[in-house]
Amino acid sequence: MASINTTPLLQEIDSELEENDIHESLAIKDNKPLFKPIEPKDKFYTVYFIFYLLGIVTLLPWNFYVTANDYWMYKFRDTDIHNNTVKGSEVKDKTPLQAEFTSYISVASAVPNLVFLVLNAAIAHRVSANKRILASLLFMLLLMLVTLIFVLIDTDKWQHGFFMITLGIVVLLNVCSAVLSGSVFGIVGNFSPVYITAVIGGQALGGIFAALAEIVSLALGASSTHAALVYFIIGNVTIVISVVLYIVLTKTVFYKYHIEDKFLSISDFGSSSSTTQLVCHSVILKKVWIYGVSMFLVFFFSLSVYPGVTVLIESEGRGSGNKWNDVFFVPTIAYLLFSIGDYVGRITAGRLQQPKNETVVLILSLARFVFIPLMMLCNAQPRHHHWDVVFNKDYEYIIILFLCALSNGYLANLTAILAPRKADDYEKETAAAIMTVFMGIGLALGSTLSLFMVKML
Repeated sequence: MASINTTPLLQEIDSELEENDIHESLAIKDNKPLFKPIEPKDKFYTVYFIFYLLGIVTLLPWNFYVTANDYWMYKFRDTDIHNNTVKGSEVKDKTPLQAEFTSYISVASAVPNLVFLVLNAAIAHRVSANKRILASLLFMLLLMLVTLIFVLIDTDKWQHGFFMITLGIVVLLNVCSAVLSGSVFGIVGNFSPVYITAVIGGQALGGIFAALAEIVSLALGASSTHAALVYFIIGNVTIVISVVLYIVLTKTVFYKYHIEDKFLSISDFGSSSSTTQLVCHSVILKKVWIYGVSMFLVFFFSLSVYPGVTVLIESEGRGSGNKWNDVFFVPTIAYLLFSIGDYVGRITAGRLQQPKNETVVLILSLARFVFIPLMMLCNAQPRHHHWDVVFNKDYEYIIILFLCALSNGYLANLTAILAPRKADDYEKETAAAIMTVFMGIGLALGSTLSLFMVKML
């Protein structure tokens, strides 16, 4: 029910007050809405679908770069031993570039992501969301086109140079992802939890899509480079579609209702300067910091071992000649299963939204530390004998990985939904942006730690 404005329309006033002073006084005393217009319907769930797609695109570079593991293993293989017909995933002994590439790419993704999530939160009220989102999408498309071109170039004679160029592209891609993610989460914070879940669910669904593409290409017997060519073409097409649909999104009545002014307040009849409500970041931070720390812990613990360590965990039957053990195990378990668990967790949180107590959420997030030693004790190769293999059975690793993914998705979505509720309406976009900063810090520090976790095996 809409709140009722209880300020008397007629009251005694000092005859010495000027008419403008009366208007200004009224505007300052009560800025509550007189009425709230009826919320329009999201016809054909158009806005919901577009938010889902934008969620996929926010992590599209990450998903396509990480999931194309077979392609990177081929690019960084030992060319003195293995000829062009041998796939990277079939190489038993990994080169240093092969073993550490995933961890380096995680750091190259997370650090710029954090920096620009902070900058995005700072400029959220200075640069329009439309400009930020469209600019980041177009620049992301350009960088993905460059990635596509490199698939067709022979880099065998300058692998280290290609390695550095790739990391540079990853840095720039994640600058785009950070601005896009922060802007989209800032916008969707004004909508109901269903739409927040759509964005977060889309992020997880993107991982499932990329993993399925990898598995299908391997099943068809496509070469590493041909598979990568398909991946990055799909990625570019997806970005183009998202640009078009985002423009459509901004034209819908449902979107305008939630983003533009929805209230007609008494201040509309007074001084225009009185309608401005200043956003104080420190005040909002005090309201959401516990949820923010929870968000940080969720991603810090996950990125410490995923995908840097999990991509190195092999099947107990590897080397037996069975395609499941030698070819399909890593893309199916390390990527597809994790993405499915993450997705299920996010969707479940969108429906249950329990627990709501911020302290309980913080404790649950902290308890996820247990997944770091559990993953380290699985059959990750190569090992330097710092940790022994305790969970050498495939089913043990699968259970641990799925629980890690499920809890990651559930708690990430839960904190993203609950945090904006602690803020006032005009603070919700900034509150959501601040939450993405906490997420970025967790991603950056977790990815950095994953470099050391790989060396500690």
